[in-house]
Amino acid sequence: MHDRIVIFAVSLLLYSVAWGQAQSATPEHAPAGGQQSMPGMDMSGSGTAGHDMSNMPMGSDKESDSDAIHAMHSMEGHMDMGPHMKMTELRATKPGDAERAQQVVDAARKTSEKYKDFHAALADGYKIFLPNIPQKMYHFTNYGYAVEAAFRFNPEHPTSLLYEKHGDDYKLIGVMYTAPKRFREDQLDERIPLSVAQWHEHVNFCAPPAGRRKEVLEPNPQFGLKGSITTQEACDAAGGTFHPVVFNWMVHVYPFEKDVASIWSVERQHAD
Repeated sequence: MHDRIVIFAVSLLLYSVAWGQAQSATPEHAPAGGQQSMPGMDMSGSGTAGHDMSNMPMGSDKESDSDAIHAMHSMEGHMDMGPHMKMTELRATKPGDAERAQQVVDAARKTSEKYKDFHAALADGYKIFLPNIPQKMYHFTNYGYAVEAAFRFNPEHPTSLLYEKHGDDYKLIGVMYTAPKRFREDQLDERIPLSVAQWHEHVNFCAPPAGRRKEVLEPNPQFGLKGSITTQEACDAAGGTFHPVVFNWMVHVYPFEKDVASIWSVERQHAD
């Protein structure tokens, strides 16, 4: 397990350079390519541009374990993040919004039907993120679709499929779409109407200094997406590295639910 997580961390570091160049230089409709190392993650440099993994040096296997586990928890559990989460505000409904949102749901449901059997997802290139670490919800991510989502929106190509694990089987509960963190809300609204869906992103992240990264997993941490540090000044004083935004925009859709509120449930999106 240690070897897998170390390989994951190193791959994440190497990809940060290529992904940063694509995000800064390529327009929305440019051809997609490459791979993304983590569902919803935008590795586009440091400071206001994003989360630079070069500021989080690789250490022992235990440190690498802590990094990967914290990253997984950041994707799986958004509850009680407070100042570390930013959500789009619900807008007034415009003509055509309900129809556009339903088209996304229909496409998500059509795609999801095929992947109720998780073996079909694996066969089509979806990969389980950290399969050996117990999680409340597992992301099966198609890294080609993750890159495609940086340039264009195809509701039949969700970045991740969301599964709950039951014994040796996985139950599909929804999908996750992503969009570049550089997107303005008007651009998100073009993908899915903001009168219906609320996208979220992770903000005010203070990366711990080398040797203290395991602290993000401890109760009442200073660092990380559940940490008490939320400003550049406090992060600098603690010896950390501050990132205003660390992941891409994300939104969950639960296409098998029966009503609009449940399909786009913000509460469930938080809990998951």
